Amino acid sequence: MDTATLQTQTRLILRQKITMMVNRYVVHVAEFDGSEGPVVAFAEQKRLTLKEQVTLYTDESRGEALAAFKARKVIDLASGYDVVDASGGPIGLFRKDFAKSLLRSTWHLQQPGLPTYTGQERNPLVAIVRRFTDSLSWLPYHFDFSVGASIAFSVERRWGLRDRYAIEINDPRLDRRLVIAMAVALDALQAR
Repeated sequence: MDTATLQTQTRLILRQKITMMVNRYVVHVAEFDGSEGPVVAFAEQKRLTLKEQVTLYTDESRGEALAAFKARKVIDLASGYDVVDASGGPIGLFRKDFAKSLLRSTWHLQQPGLPTYTGQERNPLVAIVRRFTDSLSWLPYHFDFSVGASIAFSVERRWGLRDRYAIEINDPRLDRRLVIAMAVALDALQAR
């Protein structure tokens, strides 16, 4: 799917594919009935690397890059992640707010020309329960990214044995590649 068509999408589904040494994610258009439509992105995150980096491709063949994100620093709990397009041009960035995340995970997302969006776990009680028990790692969580009361996009983890997320995009100005990168990061980086 070309970038212009991707930009028109308002509902996506992110699904993790579990493998031994690499986290893989497939992003589909969400059909009206909730099923998975065409693939719009495929991402890989190598485990055990010093500096986090994830490449987004247009499909599972990995023939054409769509975007990528990379940590600014090797080890930093509040590190920023730069998101770039296929040619290395900046799309935006996101970072975890470490202090606010002690009780309720909080992220900040920036795209040039737009305000900073703040994403927090929707349910404070679920956020606190997840902090204090590892046995509930399967518990769904929901992030809403907003400026004030206006929700720009949300990422909702669905119940199930495999990680599956519904992404709803309300702000048409947001670059979908940045939203997809943030959604992948929520799964890949959330426990750190």
